[in-house]
Amino acid sequence: MAETLADKPVAVEPEADRCDVAHLDRDRIEATRATLLKPEAGEEQIRALVAEAIEFGFASVCVNPIWTPLCAELLAETNVKTCTVIGFPLGATLPSVKAFEAGEVAALGADEVDMVLAVGRLRDGDYHLVYRDIAEVADAAHEHEMILKVILETGLLTDEQKIAACVIAQEAGADFVKTATGFSGGGATVADVALMRRVVGPAMGVKAAGGVRTAFDALRMVAAGANRIGTSGGVAIMRELLEGRLHSGAAQPQGESY
Repeated sequence: MAETLADKPVAVEPEADRCDVAHLDRDRIEATRATLLKPEAGEEQIRALVAEAIEFGFASVCVNPIWTPLCAELLAETNVKTCTVIGFPLGATLPSVKAFEAGEVAALGADEVDMVLAVGRLRDGDYHLVYRDIAEVADAAHEHEMILKVILETGLLTDEQKIAACVIAQEAGADFVKTATGFSGGGATVADVALMRRVVGPAMGVKAAGGVRTAFDALRMVAAGANRIGTSGGVAIMRELLEGRLHSGAAQPQGESY
């Protein structure tokens, strides 16, 4: 696989680079995801998160695996999906363990899983292991009709490595590529989202996560090619949009989207 990555054609979508937010509105980012992955989060916070997700019609609620049964129960009669994470946040878990995790959370009611790829192995150029890592989870996820999103940790990668990660994730059967966990200091950037979209083309999902704090941030990511937004600030973003407020403001801190 490593030998063929350079030969993979990259689909260019010129519009994705424009990041023109003037004609975007709430409907374009209705796929925002409510996220709470802080280790200290308790049941009261999880219940509040779910209530907000239902109120604002978010695409999903993403929580640590231990909270999957509660979220699935609370969201059972809604259109909001239950999402959880595996191999999180480092991606250094064994492929077999990640696949086992996928099966376990499916049994607990998860609709979607976000896995962290083997970042260190990717940086070393061990593309075969990275492929196997993702493919095993993809097989387990799809066996249970779950969507699989692969977190790249773009802040730790060169552009060449980001391209390789996107190609491998797509070939291995993932449904989305995602920028970051928010735990490694990096986050979503317009340039990275546009690059990811150019590589995977229109058929695969691209999720921007990490440091997306305002409606302006979210809309710029959508304009760059994202069709999912992962953020702990989803409520504030929706309120900005509903109230017609768009603030570019100062540069937002990267990371800590959880």
